[in-house]
Amino acid sequence: MTAPEGLLNWLLDSDATLRWQVERDLAGAPREVWEATRARIATEGFGRRLLAHQDPDAQWAGGAFFPADFDFGGPESGEGAGQPWTATTWSLNTLRDWGLDARVLAGTAEQLAANSRWEYDGLPYWGGEVDCCINGYTLANGAWLGADVSGIAQWFGDHQLADGGWNCEWVEGSTRSSFHSTLNSLKGLLYYETAIGDDTVCGVRRTGEAYLLERRLMRRLADGELVGPWVTGFAYPFRWFYSVLKAVDYFRDAALHDNRAPDPRLAESVEAIRRARRPDGTWLQERRHPGRVWFEVDVPPGEPSKWLTFYGTRVLAWWDAAHG
Repeated sequence: MTAPEGLLNWLLDSDATLRWQVERDLAGAPREVWEATRARIATEGFGRRLLAHQDPDAQWAGGAFFPADFDFGGPESGEGAGQPWTATTWSLNTLRDWGLDARVLAGTAEQLAANSRWEYDGLPYWGGEVDCCINGYTLANGAWLGADVSGIAQWFGDHQLADGGWNCEWVEGSTRSSFHSTLNSLKGLLYYETAIGDDTVCGVRRTGEAYLLERRLMRRLADGELVGPWVTGFAYPFRWFYSVLKAVDYFRDAALHDNRAPDPRLAESVEAIRRARRPDGTWLQERRHPGRVWFEVDVPPGEPSKWLTFYGTRVLAWWDAAHG
């Protein structure tokens, strides 16, 4: 057990999408226990609700990254409105992150290849886009569902910037990497490498990791100043936004995959996560990323979040175990 009993019981009293991960990573439950809970995702709770919104053509909300009815010039797309989170890519991201068995979506990869096109130039779905965050999601989702996304894996090596990371604004001429874009790219590369067993992207991934590690996951390299207040702002679902909690959780996954000890350059970010923990062991939901959703999966801002508490507890347990 890596959490106090009362906190652990509170986390276990959750939807199957979270409960199975708590059982596996915090409670130390036997494999057959958490696998049985994980199997329930398709038939109850959040998983069943989101699966019910899938269209007959295998998309969600009729679009690849945006709903079919999204008005790009309307009030929903205005400043502060936020983007919608209901379309195909975001729905797949969510189901994959929750741990849904890909076999539940048998045939989806083929249907998306036939029916879904990116809003950008009508590009085919599994061929990827020009946005590195979108390509990171698609790389992971394709590996999960069994689509051939090897071309996207190659794309990341071809579009890695000189400083080692990525920026979704490269098509507008940006030559400096973004914390957001780099982390989302890394998450896709790691998932692909793990799921496919293809280590040809490992060098590209390690170079991208170095970009964040050299900056301690939170500081500008030039002057050491905090890159922005958003690095220590925690909200679930994470969406495309960067935070040190999301980043350290990625580096935990990468270290476990590579059989490496935690990198000491994570220390400042780990302590920022620790400082945000309340005396009762929970982390607060600090905000909601605005935009259309199918349904809410976590508490409103200002309340203790089971999801954030799970991620925070897990990364601290991993770090502390390695440091005595």
